[in-house]
Order: sequence, then structure tokens, then C-alpha cells
Amino acid sequence: MSAIPQRSSQDAMAAPPLLELDHLRVTFGDTVAVNDVTLAIQRGERVALVGESGSGKSVTALSVLRLLADAQVSGSIRFDGEDLLAKSERAMRGLRGSEIAMIFQEPMTALNPLYTIGDQISETIVVHDGVSASEARKRAVALLARTGIAEPGKRVNSYPHQLSGGQRQRAMIAMALACRPRLLLADEPTTALDVTIRAQIVELLLELQRDEAQKRGMAVLLITHDLNLVRHFAQRVAVMEHGVLVETGAVEQVFEAPRHPYTQRLLASRPQRTVVPVLPIAPVLLDARDVCVDFRTKLPGWRGWFGSGRFRAVEQANVSVRQGETLGIVGESGSGKSTLAMALLGLQRTAHGEIEFQGRALASYRGAEKTALRSNMQVVFQDPFSSLSPRQTIERIVGEGLALHRPQMTPEARRDKVMAVLREVGIDRTALYRYPHEFSGGQRQRIAIARALVLEPRVLILDEPTSALDVSIQQQVLKLLAGLQQKYNLGFVFISHDLEVIGAMAHRVVVMQNGSIVETGDVEKIFATPSHPYTRKLLKAALDR
Repeated sequence: MSAIPQRSSQDAMAAPPLLELDHLRVTFGDTVAVNDVTLAIQRGERVALVGESGSGKSVTALSVLRLLADAQVSGSIRFDGEDLLAKSERAMRGLRGSEIAMIFQEPMTALNPLYTIGDQISETIVVHDGVSASEARKRAVALLARTGIAEPGKRVNSYPHQLSGGQRQRAMIAMALACRPRLLLADEPTTALDVTIRAQIVELLLELQRDEAQKRGMAVLLITHDLNLVRHFAQRVAVMEHGVLVETGAVEQVFEAPRHPYTQRLLASRPQRTVVPVLPIAPVLLDARDVCVDFRTKLPGWRGWFGSGRFRAVEQANVSVRQGETLGIVGESGSGKSTLAMALLGLQRTAHGEIEFQGRALASYRGAEKTALRSNMQVVFQDPFSSLSPRQTIERIVGEGLALHRPQMTPEARRDKVMAVLREVGIDRTALYRYPHEFSGGQRQRIAIARALVLEPRVLILDEPTSALDVSIQQQVLKLLAGLQQKYNLGFVFISHDLEVIGAMAHRVVVMQNGSIVETGDVEKIFATPSHPYTRKLLKAALDR
């Protein structure tokens, strides 16, 4: 990465803070989410706010924009000397987007599913900058290109559901940066991105900050659990635990000599390889041969009225998973990883090839057999919020599979099983009667993992299962998954852009690029001596972090 521009201490002291939180306290009824937080951000400064899920990081950022419903906020929030808590809602709407912008943690829930990505970015530019629709669209395409989206002229016409998780995150970043805000609140901006795009986004934010330094001095409050990102991007870091700031200071100082025990524990949390060798006689649970997946695409212009084109998302994929084995799948966003996973589950129609579970073709399962198959093949999706029903309690969400596949269980036995699996993923029993919106992103992901594990499946497909988790909880979940695999001889298909996680969990790895598998083999051998240029590129980007 390029050198990070620094601000002198004299410059920082000469000007008043751009954002100043003074004894900020946020409560929801009797629950204290943020307690007595005092933090200042200077113009052009990059400050990282780190801590475990539920520590109050996102609540702190949302309070700045006054986007917290049913919350009681006290203390002071001053932006450029003006008290935001005293402003009218109309005045706040004028600030949001143009002066203070936010990159939300979950792009699928933040983007409007009824409008194209281009329309949503263009609307922001037209409303705040007053330019023509055609000019706004040109700027939207340019922003998509700068955030690393391939074929931005085509993707600008895509709807959110037509993009991969990483592409949606990049579109959200483009929207936040559209009006060149003075303060950018970035809530896990690189969570869903692979290592190469993550490096591009960091460079983009640094470049934009340099561009704006002479004009407006854009400051960034980065909320993240990625400590490598903090080390390379931020100038100062603030550490939160249970809604309280426990330590602040320059990044170098905090990382090299952390004072608080909680900070020390965070910095010591890294994935540990606990892989147990697969037995030579272990049977193959899942086997896919020459699998191809196509999507129909609308032809441009008048031709779209008479037919459609074809986009091949997966090209002749050959993968297999044995009992007790973890197969890692890596590649950039849009490379076909999640599409292949959905095909392996039988949830995505294939154009060619055959997929077998325990020696029997998926296509041959019917009726009750197909229902039983579902209990043996479970999935944890990338976006925990959209995959959990907002109208159901956690007890019902996690226990739904038991009610369907284990109807003989009594309600008491089912509740005991639900509580046991929640406890294993680090969720307290008090969560049973609560709803998904009451939990942080990382907590929702742990609930999604519990829902999949409760049935004790033979094969578990994990689509970025730790992307929303902070490092300490990530370590716990990985240890949990490894223990369950060893206890029940589970087969895992583990999709991740975090190569460190794949290195800790996988026996074998598949590297995908543009829908094709370019390299496959033992994970330690490939990570040590990659043969394909694309694999070398991915590993280099991961090491450069």
C-alpha cells in the first residue's frame, strides 16, 4: 500500500475538531448501549473504532446521523461546531449524504431492491449537487469504476440482487462518496470484499482524502473488526468494550504497547490452524463433476424484446468433499464461489454436469427423501440480516428446522437443544424471546450459524460465515466449527475472501476466477507454492495487508 499521509500535531491543535462527541450516552429503554463516550476527530483525520460485536461501535456512528429509532441520546454531538442534537430533522436531511455520509455494514438491506444501482447513486448526486440526470449517471459509472467493479457501464443498470455481496458493498461505497462528504462514517466498509478489492478500497479512500485535503479535508471514522485494516489505514484508534471507550491513542502506540487487557486480548486473537487429517478411508459425501451454471441476461436495445443472452457463472467445476474434510473456495467477488455453493446444495439449476450426495444424484431425490436431504445439507449465508426472518423470535428461527425435521421432539426438548447450540456459538439464553434487529451484525451471524448447526448436518456450506465477526468471536466460531467437525465428522464447504481463515480451516482449497477453477489442491502446498498467477496475486494482496 502507498504511504499514508500524516497530519502534524500543530495542524491538529490549530483547528477545532470536525466531529466532537462529549460524554455521549445512548440508551434503549433500560439498556445502555453507549456510556460516557468522549471522542474528537480532526479535519482530514482517520480514526478507527474497534471492539467486539455489540460493544456500541455502530450505535455511536448512527447517533451522529441521528438514525437511531426509540433511543434516548444525551451528551453532545458537535459537527463543525454545531450541535447536531439540537438540529431539526429537515436540517439533518440536508447534512446526510452531502456533509456526513455513511457506508452501512449490510448493503443488501441498505440498498433499495426496486431501483438499479445507477439510479440510487445518481439520485444522491442530483439531490445534493443539483446536476442533470445525464451528468449524474456519468459520475455514477465513474464511481463504480473507481471502486473496482468490472464493466461499470453494464453494472450501473443492475439491481442489488443481481450483484454479489462484494459488488453490493462497493456500490454502497460509491453512493456514500458520491457527494464528496466532509465526514465519512464507514461501518465495516470492507467486510464483504476479497483481499485484492479491499486493498483497492483502502487506496481509494486515501486517494479521495488526498484529493479533498486542500478543499474540505474529509475525515473518516472507520468502524471495523479487521485489525490489519486499522493498522494500514487509520492514524488513531479507539477501543470500545460494552459501550465504554477503554483505550485511545496513535495506531502504532496502541498496537505495539496496548495498555488495557481487552485491547491486548483483541490483538492476540488470530485464527489458529486446528485441522485434523482426513482418514484415507473417509467416504466422499459430496461430489460434483463438470458443473456449469448459466444465467439469462437481457440483450441490449431492441433485441431485448425478442430474446435473452446467456451468462456462464460457473464453468465445468469439479469438486468433492469427504467426511471430516473442509474444502475452501476462494476468489474475488463475482468469481462464482457462492453460485457454485448454491448448485452444490441443489438450490441453483445447473446447465450441465452432475452433483451427488453420498453417491446418489441430487436430481433423483423426491418428496420426503428431498426433505430429509435438506437436513443433511445446511448452509450459512453471507448476509445474516436478510437470511433471518424479522418477524420471528430467535427461539423460533433456530428451532424451525427441528420442528420440521424432528417432529417427534417435545417443545421442552426442542428448547433445550436451541439453548445448547446458542450457548455453543456465544449467544446467551436471554436471546430466545428477542428479534434479529435487536442484535449486532456479528451476533446475527452467530445466530445464523446456530440455526444451521442445530440439525447436526453431514455437510455444511459456509458462505463467508465469519465476515461479520470481530477477531475474538471469529476465533471462537472457527474453534467451534473445527470441534463440531471432529466430533461429528462433518464435511465443510468453506467460502471466504479471508485467506488467513481458509489457511486455518481448510484441508484443500479451490481457487476460482471468472467462473472457472484455476487451481486446486492441498491448502498448505498451494499457499506455499502457488502455480497460477491469479493465486499468487490473491496471496500477495493478503500478505500486503
